[in-house]
Amino acid sequence: MQTMMLRPAFLLLFALSLVLTACSGDDEPSDSAAQPAATQAGGDSGPDEAPTARPAVEATARAAPSLQAYKVPAGSRPHDVAPAQDGGVWYTAQGSGELGWLDPKTGEVKEVALGTGSSPHGVIVGPDGAPWITDSGQNAIVRVDPKTFEVKKFALPTDRGNVNLNTAAFDKKGRIWFTGQGGVYGRLDPATSEMRVWSAPNGHGPYGITVTPDGAVYYASLAGSYVGRIDPETGEATVLKPPTAGQGSRRVWTDSKGRVWVSEWYAGQVGVYDPAANAWREWKLPGPRPQAYAVYVDELDDVWLTDFGGNAIHRFDPETEKFETFALPHSNGSVRQLLGRAGEVWGAESAVDQIVVIRF
Repeated sequence: MQTMMLRPAFLLLFALSLVLTACSGDDEPSDSAAQPAATQAGGDSGPDEAPTARPAVEATARAAPSLQAYKVPAGSRPHDVAPAQDGGVWYTAQGSGELGWLDPKTGEVKEVALGTGSSPHGVIVGPDGAPWITDSGQNAIVRVDPKTFEVKKFALPTDRGNVNLNTAAFDKKGRIWFTGQGGVYGRLDPATSEMRVWSAPNGHGPYGITVTPDGAVYYASLAGSYVGRIDPETGEATVLKPPTAGQGSRRVWTDSKGRVWVSEWYAGQVGVYDPAANAWREWKLPGPRPQAYAVYVDELDDVWLTDFGGNAIHRFDPETEKFETFALPHSNGSVRQLLGRAGEVWGAESAVDQIVVIRF
């Protein structure tokens, strides 16, 4: 009798709980209901994983890229480029001895003379937000104030002669490392103006340079066909040889994992050195006669290369090991360097006085 009296109360409470559950679902959807597409794309993601992160990245990575070109003054012969912090793009006008600034929204160009005999090669943006230039004509590292365009020069030691300055990269301590094809690499501390220059192993050839996330400095030797690893404190360089002999290591760039990607000019290949495994891998670029000049790794760890032989820019996916090719607007673009920011890769068609960008 007691049991039979409790049953109606139990049924009433159960029905009431169903009503409350249905009402609460209308006001505040669950995570799984709000993100069905992300959960599906994530495959077997467990309840503690964040299924929205990877689909968002993949959507950005695989969006259809577009290429746009901008004219710069005739005779500029733009060599290297560097996206500026204000949304513009810096470029070295090697033909006119100037540093240029391009506004991608309007196409407006400003140029500032760097000095007598200037022949600027590389440009990067430093931790201070300013463009820093390797100027082979003046045998100096040059800083330009991004607002006033004031030019400041840091000359190399006179006993070194003209070293044919090429490229530069900042380390974790704010010091700028640079290369000279005349057979040197060096380091400038902007805080103290102290400059040191070392003779490279095997003489002539240092060209591209990069700093990995853990602070190691690597450079490529074109004439020496090797990659040098520099101890940032002692300045001592260790020679690392890619598998292909005489491949012509031209430029280098690090990815987020600290692997060093190399454009192999003579071999028409892209190589990668993994310091953790002390191992190399190489891939041939598409086309019958590729010549890999520049290399750049974007924020998604995709690898971009310029190809003089194919007059193109290639994107290489390290996961699928496949290339995607973008033809240049002119038949002889000669893009010698790449650099970018999120969703953009910039380069300069030095042969036709033009800046190009691939937005992806």
